[in-house]
Formats: sequence, C-alpha cells, structure tokens
Amino acid sequence: MRKLFGIMVLALVAIINGNAQDFHYSQFYAAPLYLNPALTGSTELSRVGVNYRKQWPGLDHDFNAYSAYFDHYSFDLRSGIGLAVNSFQETNMKVNTTDVSAFYSYNLQLAESWNFRMGTQVSLVRRSADLDNLIFGDQVDLLNRSINSGTLDNIPDFDPYSYLDIGFGALLNNENFWLGSSFHHVNEPGLSFYPDDEVGFLPIKWSVHGGWNFPLGANQYFGSKFENMASVMVNYKKQGPFQQVDIGSQLLYRSLITGLSYRGIPGMRGLPNQDSIIFLVGLKLDTGMVIGYSYDFMVSNIGSQTKGAHEISIRYQFFMGDPKYRNQRSTILRCFDFMM
Repeated sequence: MRKLFGIMVLALVAIINGNAQDFHYSQFYAAPLYLNPALTGSTELSRVGVNYRKQWPGLDHDFNAYSAYFDHYSFDLRSGIGLAVNSFQETNMKVNTTDVSAFYSYNLQLAESWNFRMGTQVSLVRRSADLDNLIFGDQVDLLNRSINSGTLDNIPDFDPYSYLDIGFGALLNNENFWLGSSFHHVNEPGLSFYPDDEVGFLPIKWSVHGGWNFPLGANQYFGSKFENMASVMVNYKKQGPFQQVDIGSQLLYRSLITGLSYRGIPGMRGLPNQDSIIFLVGLKLDTGMVIGYSYDFMVSNIGSQTKGAHEISIRYQFFMGDPKYRNQRSTILRCFDFMM
C-alpha cells in the first residue's frame, strides 16, 4: 500500500508540475526526427516510420506515446526534409499533447567521408485535458494514506489551446561514427491552462548523443549477403532540473538485431539514480523494413508496481528515384541503417 501511494503521488507531481518534462523513447534512434532535427534525411534515403510506447502498464492509468514520421534526402539540394506527428496521452486526467512538425536539414560535406548536418524544427502543438480527476493538496491525507473527495480549490473549465514550438540540431558523422546535439523548445512556450499564468512554461531540453559502429564482416547465406555489425551508443539529455543518460549496445547478426541498454538519472539529490535496464530485439529485412521491440525493466523501487514500459518501432527505408541517371549512390549510410 505504501509503495502504491508513493507511485500515485509521484505520477501526480510529474503531471501537474508547471515545468513539464518531455516524453522519451528508449529506442531513441528509431524516432530520429524526435531526437534531433539534424537527423532529417540522415540515411540519404526516403524513410517512413511509426513508434509506440506504453509506459507503466501496471498502474490503473498509464502513459502512451505515438509517433509517425516521413523524411527524404535530396542530393541536388544536399538537404533533408521531413514531417512528423507526435502524440502523448496520460489516461487518468486525459492530458493530451499532439504536435505536427516540419523539419529541414542541410548537409555540409567536410571531407570525402565526413558530413556536418544542421537541422531545424517548427511545430504546432495542441494541448487539452479533462481534469475532473485532478487531486489537490488539501485532498491528500498522509496520516491515513488516503485521498479525500472534497477540495476547497476552485476547478475551472480548461479549454484546449495551441502554441508554436521551435528546435534546432547539429550532427557530425561518417560511415561508422556520429556525434550530435539538439535543442528543443528554445522559445520556451507556456504550458499552463490558466491564460494569465506566467510561471508554467516548457523549459529548453538539450541533448548530446553519439555512437560508434564496429563492422564484423559479411557472410553469404543462401545467396544473400549479410553485413554483421556491433554498435555502442550514448544519449544524455537535460531539461530544467531533470537529467537522464542512456548507455547501450546493439548487435546486428544477419537479419537479427539484439540490444541491451542502461538508463540512469544522475544529479537528483534524495532520489534513486538508477531507472531501467532495456532489452531490445528486432529484424532488419532486405526489403528495407526494420522492426524493433524493447522492454524497460525498472530497477528502481517502483519498478515492481509499474511493470516497466513496452515499445514498438517500425520503419521502411527506400531510395526514391533512379540512381544511375543521377550519378548518386543508393546505399544507406551504415551508421543509421539498423539503429534503434
């Protein structure tokens, strides 16, 4: 009962806190445009994908995130363009945040195998909520560990509202190495449902991410050539007082992808700094389809109650156009071929 009450209060604080936090994907490279606008067109192919995450399914009310995106690289313009739709839902108070985002990136070739990409993102965001289940401080009885039904606070009607959101990113990469950084919500849009509230805003989120691929050689099986590869990767991000770091590795053997990652929350005094161990499995098909599933096994004290998180990603990568008439290569950049 004590753990369950603690989880409920923790979820409440996370939802109604004015300085809100962004949702995150464990398969962050499988949601490339959500991670960094500079990743738009980074495969130098056309790409379409979807992501779904269900977080804390062990609770009566959980969190769900959906993403769909498309991006394309133009060799003539040395540019990537993209479009994405993201939606985050909290089922208890029906807090729903949906955005439609446009992306642009430019590829500056530094050397034969080195590229520096700069990207930008402009989003129109719609936010709504049904706060009938909102719990105020005077309803929480800490001694009896219960919630009272009445409150002295006045709960007004909250109308949905929209705001503009802007982000930037940069990426340095070659065939096997990449290092990027992104800055989201640089205009710090307001998040409060009270129109006159000047306190509630979305703080800037910045991240640094990178990795290295280690080719393990190619093998011939039944007439098909398989590129085997191992990867290590890291993603650190900070938003307001919150920090998070993901460190992981993935292995591509024939068409099978396996991965193991660790997520920590450094720098938070009085709170546990270990969050999850993430297990991943996927398939990379010759058709250009990449499918992944991951499970977050929470190692913190609330893990047994929340039941972690499930995540699914699907993307299809293809070359748009005939390369022999354009004198351009049609092979995908290996550093973003199978990453999740």
